[in-house]
Amino acid sequence: MHFYQVIIGTEILNRRRNDRHFHFLTEELLKRGEKLHASFIVEDDRDLIAKTFELVKSDPEAVLFSFGGIGSTPDDLTREIAAEVFTGRPLIVHDEAKRRILAQFGDDAYPHRIHMAELPEGAGLLDNPVNNVPGFSIGGRYFFVPGFPKMAHPMVRQALETLLPDAKPLVRKTFTALTSENDLIDMMKQVPPQVELSSLPAFCGDRRIAVISLSGKEGEAVEAWYEKFLEYMRERGIEWVEGDRHDDPDLCRSDD
Repeated sequence: MHFYQVIIGTEILNRRRNDRHFHFLTEELLKRGEKLHASFIVEDDRDLIAKTFELVKSDPEAVLFSFGGIGSTPDDLTREIAAEVFTGRPLIVHDEAKRRILAQFGDDAYPHRIHMAELPEGAGLLDNPVNNVPGFSIGGRYFFVPGFPKMAHPMVRQALETLLPDAKPLVRKTFTALTSENDLIDMMKQVPPQVELSSLPAFCGDRRIAVISLSGKEGEAVEAWYEKFLEYMRERGIEWVEGDRHDDPDLCRSDD
Protein backbone atom coordinates (compact mmCIF):
# COMPACT_ATOMS: atom_id res chain seq x y z
CA MET A 1 0.00 0.00 0.00
CA HIS A 2 1.10 3.54 -0.80
CA PHE A 3 0.01 5.83 2.03
CA TYR A 4 -0.88 9.40 1.13
CA GLN A 5 -1.67 12.27 3.47
CA VAL A 6 -3.56 15.40 2.46
CA ILE A 7 -3.84 18.14 5.07
CA ILE A 8 -6.40 20.74 4.05
CA GLY A 9 -6.33 24.16 5.65
CA THR A 10 -5.31 27.65 4.65
CA GLU A 11 -4.79 28.34 8.36
CA ILE A 12 -1.75 26.02 8.36
CA LEU A 13 -0.17 27.58 5.29
CA ASN A 14 -0.61 31.11 6.61
CA ARG A 15 0.72 30.01 10.05
CA ARG A 16 -2.46 30.72 12.03
CA ARG A 17 -2.30 27.07 13.14
CA ASN A 18 0.53 24.55 13.46
CA ASP A 19 0.23 21.17 11.80
CA ARG A 20 0.12 18.17 14.15
CA HIS A 21 -0.95 15.53 11.65
CA PHE A 22 2.28 14.79 9.76
CA HIS A 23 4.21 13.71 12.85
CA PHE A 24 1.25 11.73 14.15
CA LEU A 25 0.59 9.78 10.97
CA THR A 26 4.24 8.99 10.27
CA GLU A 27 4.64 7.67 13.83
CA GLU A 28 1.51 5.53 13.59
CA LEU A 29 2.64 4.08 10.28
CA LEU A 30 6.13 3.32 11.57
CA LYS A 31 4.62 1.40 14.49
CA ARG A 32 3.01 -0.82 11.87
CA GLY A 33 5.99 -1.22 9.59
CA GLU A 34 4.80 1.32 7.01
CA LYS A 35 5.67 4.85 5.90
CA LEU A 36 4.16 7.71 3.97
CA HIS A 37 4.45 7.64 0.20
CA ALA A 38 3.64 11.36 -0.08
CA SER A 39 2.22 14.22 1.99
CA PHE A 40 0.50 17.42 0.85
CA ILE A 41 -0.65 20.54 2.66
CA VAL A 42 -3.15 22.46 0.52
CA GLU A 43 -5.27 25.53 1.03
CA ASP A 44 -9.06 25.58 0.96
CA ASP A 45 -9.23 25.81 -2.80
CA ARG A 46 -11.70 23.61 -4.67
CA ASP A 47 -9.63 23.03 -7.81
CA LEU A 48 -6.43 22.36 -5.88
CA ILE A 49 -8.09 19.88 -3.55
CA ALA A 50 -9.73 18.09 -6.48
CA LYS A 51 -6.45 17.85 -8.41
CA THR A 52 -4.67 16.51 -5.32
CA PHE A 53 -7.35 13.86 -4.82
CA GLU A 54 -7.16 12.95 -8.52
CA LEU A 55 -3.41 12.42 -8.17
CA VAL A 56 -3.97 10.06 -5.26
CA LYS A 57 -6.75 8.23 -7.11
CA SER A 58 -4.42 7.65 -10.09
CA ASP A 59 -2.26 5.34 -7.92
CA PRO A 60 -3.91 1.90 -7.80
CA GLU A 61 -2.07 1.14 -4.54
CA ALA A 62 -3.14 4.36 -2.81
CA VAL A 63 -4.49 4.64 0.71
CA LEU A 64 -5.46 8.20 1.58
CA PHE A 65 -5.79 10.00 4.91
CA SER A 66 -7.34 13.44 4.37
CA PHE A 67 -7.46 15.87 7.29
CA GLY A 68 -9.86 18.80 7.48
CA GLY A 69 -12.70 20.36 5.54
CA ILE A 70 -15.54 17.98 6.49
CA GLY A 71 -17.48 20.40 8.70
CA SER A 72 -20.49 22.56 7.85
CA THR A 73 -18.98 25.99 7.18
CA PRO A 74 -18.71 27.44 3.64
CA ASP A 75 -14.97 26.67 3.41
CA ASP A 76 -15.51 22.98 4.24
CA LEU A 77 -15.25 21.53 0.75
CA THR A 78 -13.84 18.05 1.32
CA ARG A 79 -17.05 16.02 1.46
CA GLU A 80 -18.37 17.34 -1.84
CA ILE A 81 -15.03 17.08 -3.65
CA ALA A 82 -14.42 13.56 -2.32
CA ALA A 83 -17.78 12.47 -3.69
CA GLU A 84 -17.03 13.97 -7.09
CA VAL A 85 -13.53 12.51 -7.40
CA PHE A 86 -13.90 9.09 -5.78
CA THR A 87 -17.51 8.16 -6.61
CA GLY A 88 -18.51 10.44 -9.49
CA ARG A 89 -21.84 11.01 -7.74
CA PRO A 90 -23.32 13.76 -5.55
CA LEU A 91 -23.53 13.68 -1.78
CA ILE A 92 -26.43 11.82 -0.18
CA VAL A 93 -27.77 11.78 3.37
CA HIS A 94 -26.15 8.99 5.35
CA ASP A 95 -28.83 7.70 7.73
CA GLU A 96 -26.49 6.55 10.50
CA ALA A 97 -24.42 9.74 10.35
CA LYS A 98 -27.67 11.73 10.60
CA ARG A 99 -28.78 9.68 13.59
CA ARG A 100 -25.51 10.32 15.41
CA ILE A 101 -25.60 14.05 14.75
CA LEU A 102 -29.20 14.32 15.96
CA ALA A 103 -28.38 12.28 19.04
CA GLN A 104 -25.54 14.65 19.84
CA PHE A 105 -27.13 18.02 19.07
CA GLY A 106 -30.89 17.50 18.94
CA ASP A 107 -32.70 20.51 17.48
CA ASP A 108 -29.42 22.42 17.40
CA ALA A 109 -28.36 20.17 14.53
CA TYR A 110 -30.48 22.43 12.32
CA PRO A 111 -30.00 24.30 10.10
CA HIS A 112 -26.25 23.76 9.62
CA ARG A 113 -24.72 20.80 11.51
CA ILE A 114 -27.09 18.35 9.85
CA HIS A 115 -25.31 18.91 6.55
CA MET A 116 -22.36 16.95 7.93
CA ALA A 117 -24.52 13.83 7.42
CA GLU A 118 -24.33 14.43 3.65
CA LEU A 119 -21.60 12.02 2.58
CA PRO A 120 -20.43 10.24 -0.58
CA GLU A 121 -22.61 7.33 -1.61
CA GLY A 122 -21.57 4.07 0.09
CA ALA A 123 -19.41 5.83 2.69
CA GLY A 124 -18.35 3.99 5.82
CA LEU A 125 -18.16 5.82 9.16
CA LEU A 126 -15.27 6.53 11.51
CA ASP A 127 -16.10 7.05 15.17
CA ASN A 128 -15.62 10.51 16.69
CA PRO A 129 -14.88 10.27 20.45
CA VAL A 130 -15.32 14.02 21.01
CA ASN A 131 -18.72 15.00 19.61
CA ASN A 132 -20.01 11.90 17.80
CA VAL A 133 -19.92 13.56 14.35
CA PRO A 134 -18.28 10.82 12.28
CA GLY A 135 -15.51 10.91 9.78
CA PHE A 136 -15.97 8.73 6.74
CA SER A 137 -14.25 6.39 4.31
CA ILE A 138 -14.74 5.49 0.66
CA GLY A 139 -14.04 2.00 -0.59
CA GLY A 140 -12.09 1.10 2.52
CA ARG A 141 -9.08 2.95 1.07
CA TYR A 142 -9.78 6.67 1.28
CA PHE A 143 -10.30 8.09 4.77
CA PHE A 144 -11.55 11.58 5.62
CA VAL A 145 -11.29 13.01 9.14
CA PRO A 146 -11.66 16.45 10.77
CA GLY A 147 -8.81 18.87 11.19
CA PHE A 148 -9.02 18.75 15.00
CA PRO A 149 -6.35 16.30 16.24
CA LYS A 150 -8.43 15.08 19.22
CA MET A 151 -11.12 13.97 16.79
CA ALA A 152 -8.97 12.99 13.83
CA HIS A 153 -6.26 10.88 15.42
CA PRO A 154 -8.52 8.25 17.04
CA MET A 155 -10.29 7.90 13.68
CA VAL A 156 -6.98 7.29 11.92
CA ARG A 157 -6.03 4.64 14.48
CA GLN A 158 -9.38 2.97 13.91
CA ALA A 159 -8.76 2.91 10.17
CA LEU A 160 -5.22 1.56 10.55
CA GLU A 161 -6.34 -1.21 12.87
CA THR A 162 -8.74 -2.31 10.15
CA LEU A 163 -6.23 -1.98 7.32
CA LEU A 164 -3.25 -3.50 9.15
CA PRO A 165 -4.58 -5.79 11.90
CA ASP A 166 -1.43 -7.91 12.12
CA ALA A 167 1.13 -5.21 11.42
CA LYS A 168 4.57 -5.30 12.96
CA PRO A 169 7.13 -2.47 13.24
CA LEU A 170 10.05 -2.28 10.86
CA VAL A 171 13.38 -3.73 11.91
CA ARG A 172 16.03 -1.03 11.59
CA LYS A 173 19.83 -1.05 11.90
CA THR A 174 21.76 2.22 11.74
CA PHE A 175 25.42 3.16 11.86
CA THR A 176 27.51 6.27 11.27
CA ALA A 177 30.43 5.72 8.91
CA LEU A 178 33.37 8.08 9.45
CA THR A 179 33.87 8.57 5.74
CA SER A 180 32.16 10.12 2.76
CA GLU A 181 29.08 8.25 1.55
CA ASN A 182 30.83 8.13 -1.82
CA ASP A 183 33.13 5.44 -0.35
CA LEU A 184 30.11 3.22 0.36
CA ILE A 185 28.23 3.52 -2.93
CA ASP A 186 29.53 0.23 -4.36
CA MET A 187 28.16 -1.55 -1.31
CA MET A 188 24.89 0.39 -1.41
CA LYS A 189 24.25 -0.84 -4.95
CA GLN A 190 24.21 -4.45 -3.74
CA VAL A 191 21.37 -4.01 -1.23
CA PRO A 192 18.23 -5.88 -2.42
CA PRO A 193 14.80 -4.21 -2.74
CA GLN A 194 13.35 -5.90 0.36
CA VAL A 195 15.86 -4.00 2.51
CA GLU A 196 15.29 -0.25 2.44
CA LEU A 197 18.51 1.76 2.37
CA SER A 198 18.85 5.35 3.54
CA SER A 199 22.08 7.32 3.34
CA LEU A 200 22.33 10.77 4.94
CA PRO A 201 25.59 12.71 4.51
CA ALA A 202 26.81 15.06 7.22
CA PHE A 203 29.91 16.87 8.41
CA CYS A 204 31.87 16.00 11.52
CA GLY A 205 33.91 19.16 11.92
CA ASP A 206 35.65 19.37 8.54
CA ARG A 207 35.29 15.64 7.95
CA ARG A 208 32.55 14.05 5.88
CA ILE A 209 30.52 11.28 7.49
CA ALA A 210 27.50 9.22 6.42
CA VAL A 211 24.60 7.87 8.45
CA ILE A 212 23.45 4.59 6.93
CA SER A 213 20.12 3.04 7.83
CA LEU A 214 18.86 -0.37 6.76
CA SER A 215 15.26 -1.34 7.46
CA GLY A 216 12.61 -3.83 6.46
CA LYS A 217 9.99 -6.26 7.64
CA GLU A 218 12.36 -9.20 7.26
CA GLY A 219 14.57 -8.89 10.32
CA GLU A 220 17.03 -11.56 9.26
CA ALA A 221 17.67 -9.86 5.92
CA VAL A 222 18.23 -6.48 7.59
CA GLU A 223 20.66 -7.99 10.08
CA ALA A 224 22.53 -9.87 7.34
CA TRP A 225 23.05 -6.76 5.23
CA TYR A 226 24.07 -4.75 8.26
CA GLU A 227 26.83 -7.29 8.91
CA LYS A 228 27.86 -7.17 5.24
CA PHE A 229 28.27 -3.40 5.51
CA LEU A 230 30.43 -3.80 8.61
CA GLU A 231 32.60 -6.39 6.88
CA TYR A 232 32.94 -4.12 3.83
CA MET A 233 34.19 -1.30 6.06
CA ARG A 234 36.55 -3.53 8.01
CA GLU A 235 38.19 -4.68 4.78
CA ARG A 236 38.78 -1.06 3.75
CA GLY A 237 39.82 0.32 7.11
CA ILE A 238 36.75 2.55 7.43
CA GLU A 239 35.80 3.48 10.96
CA TRP A 240 32.17 3.55 12.14
CA VAL A 241 30.04 3.83 15.25
CA GLU A 242 26.64 2.34 15.92
CA GLY A 243 23.52 4.48 15.63
CA ASP A 244 22.91 7.92 14.16
CA ARG A 245 25.69 10.06 15.62
CA HIS A 246 25.72 12.91 13.11
CA ASP A 247 25.05 15.55 15.79
CA ASP A 248 27.11 13.99 18.57
CA PRO A 249 29.68 16.62 19.72
CA ASP A 250 31.91 13.95 21.27
CA LEU A 251 32.31 12.21 17.93
CA CYS A 252 33.64 15.33 16.26
CA ARG A 253 35.68 16.70 19.13
CA SER A 254 39.25 17.54 18.20
CA ASP A 255 42.12 16.16 20.29
CA ASP A 256 44.07 19.39 19.77
